[in-house]
Amino acid sequence: MQGISDTNVLKKFCEDFCRIVEKHGKYIIVSGYLAIATGRSRATQDIDMILEQISEQKFSDLHSDLVKQGFSCIQSDDSCELYEYYLKENGSIRYIFNKQMLPEMEVKLAKDALDDLQIKSRIKIPLTGVDVWFSTVEMSVAFKEEYLKSEKDMEDAKHLRIVFQEQINERRINDIKQLIKQVKMK
Repeated sequence: MQGISDTNVLKKFCEDFCRIVEKHGKYIIVSGYLAIATGRSRATQDIDMILEQISEQKFSDLHSDLVKQGFSCIQSDDSCELYEYYLKENGSIRYIFNKQMLPEMEVKLAKDALDDLQIKSRIKIPLTGVDVWFSTVEMSVAFKEEYLKSEKDMEDAKHLRIVFQEQINERRINDIKQLIKQVKMK
């Protein structure tokens, strides 16, 4: 499946979705969208979000708000089913807008201390021009280099290292890589 490369489409989709989510809890945008938002030219099919742990009722309210604003979940319309069978089981769910298959927002609940740390240290990055909460640049680089490791992820990390070379903290990246080994790769 071909991805979306129009950054304006991705930006509007992401900001609209995040504006609704923000009313219901804290979140972060993770993975490749930071690289795209800082100028890396590549197509994507989805934007990845980690949402803080929330109750089934809070998720139901969030899902209802998303649906009212034109978003729909690919897996199901039933918020209880989405929470019980996907989110609660450390799975993900995918939302689209206005029945268009791309782009998608892939949503997961925080599942460990490292996800919680990412949410706690979330930042807005003015350079992106996108008004959403991101995981830190150091977190993004560390995850791509230590955990994800695909060719696309390594190119994203390289791009972020170039764009943020003046601000990046190598020691912090290495500390995060150690945490990844302890928490995600045990």
